[in-house]
Amino acid sequence: MRLTAAELAGRAGGVVVEGDGDAVCTSYGFDSRALGPHACFVAVRGHRDGHDFVDDAFHAGAVVALVSEHRPRAHPLASGRAVVQVDDTIGALARIARSVRLDHGDLQVVGVAGSTGKTSTKDLLAAAVATSRRTHANPESFNNELGLPLTILSMEPVTEVLVTEMGERFPGDLTALCAIARPTVGVVTNVGLAHAEHLGGPEGVASAMAELLAALPPSGLAVLWADDPWTAWLRDRSGAPVVTVGLHPSADEVVTGVRVDAHLRPSFELAGTTIEVPIRGAHQVANAALAAVVALRLGVAPDVVAVALRAASSARWRLEIDASEHGVTVLNDSYNANPASMEAALRALAHLRVDGRRVAVLGDMRELGEHSDEAHDRIGWLARELAVDLVVGVGDGGARIARGADGPGVDVLTAGDAEEALALLRGRVARGDAVLVKASRALRLDAVAAGLLSGEPTGISPGGSVAR
Repeated sequence: MRLTAAELAGRAGGVVVEGDGDAVCTSYGFDSRALGPHACFVAVRGHRDGHDFVDDAFHAGAVVALVSEHRPRAHPLASGRAVVQVDDTIGALARIARSVRLDHGDLQVVGVAGSTGKTSTKDLLAAAVATSRRTHANPESFNNELGLPLTILSMEPVTEVLVTEMGERFPGDLTALCAIARPTVGVVTNVGLAHAEHLGGPEGVASAMAELLAALPPSGLAVLWADDPWTAWLRDRSGAPVVTVGLHPSADEVVTGVRVDAHLRPSFELAGTTIEVPIRGAHQVANAALAAVVALRLGVAPDVVAVALRAASSARWRLEIDASEHGVTVLNDSYNANPASMEAALRALAHLRVDGRRVAVLGDMRELGEHSDEAHDRIGWLARELAVDLVVGVGDGGARIARGADGPGVDVLTAGDAEEALALLRGRVARGDAVLVKASRALRLDAVAAGLLSGEPTGISPGGSVAR
């Protein structure tokens, strides 16, 4: 989106305090190391203060800096650059994005929320719609009060459909995001325990999802997964007509013929069309079906939807399957974890055909509050039920999973962190084994996956701490 420094200031309620008000920016970012051309650098205070990097941003090519504190400069700005001062940069960014959204009244905005599957559904939907309409979507998981406005500002003026992933950690988060993006279509993938600590259990999670549906206009559309137990409750809270999609025969759009091949790629029938999904895991059936129905309702032909989804790609660390040159298969699902996604990943591991053993490296599932102990226990019990051969629990929650998994035929070990887990595995993983790696992002188990793919297996050896 092309905006001058003066226009940014006017939309944000700020002022150009230095430089050229006619300076033009066409991209937006908050990381001074990863700015696009003609960028507006947004100085955000977090674990580091973005104001410390304003000079770095200009050196990297930024033309405008949006700041809440104007600091003296050692050297004057180069021509064609400007500094815009506002009261609060994140609040100002929201006001700018909201005003841009209002400028594009005909824009179809799809908001995708849910406890799991948001990113995959968003990516699949964007791929399907982009075949027929000018489409823009969040990069990766830019789904919060910072990422969503940046997504809106990064779209081209000719964009017809904006697909926005919307995250929720606290009550009111989705209401705030909807006030910025003003969605016309709302998708709720499911209601689970993700962020239940902050949202107040399943009831609080459902209430958070209802914020998206309540924000929809009467002329809009809500698309819900029919098999989720909260769908009937959510339907009554939608401000727009509701379409349900699911395996249950009562769904408005029924999914049939579900299959998962030897490489964990699912396929199914929907609206008389075969949908094949390259993103792995049976749980992707729901995400792809929701995406397909929205695309169909936005006017994309069924055969075009099928072709687009067949070629779609997923974000990194979502059940990626790779094999080391030493014959170890690694299922890297380390981006994040909650009970529903952990169960889906374990079932994928159990479905995978392997010559050796099935190994699960499982860590903490964060922000579950009072539900944490039971949720970790249940994952351990499921690992035992699915006959996983070795469970390595990482962190306190992972140790609880390991204890739950302990039983005849299941070896269990614990590790304090990713480094210790990798050291344990290097003494135990052998050619032909398949290793699942999954935990909340804070545990950084992607390092375990990378280490397994780069290191040579050394076979079975004793040692490690047994979780009893």
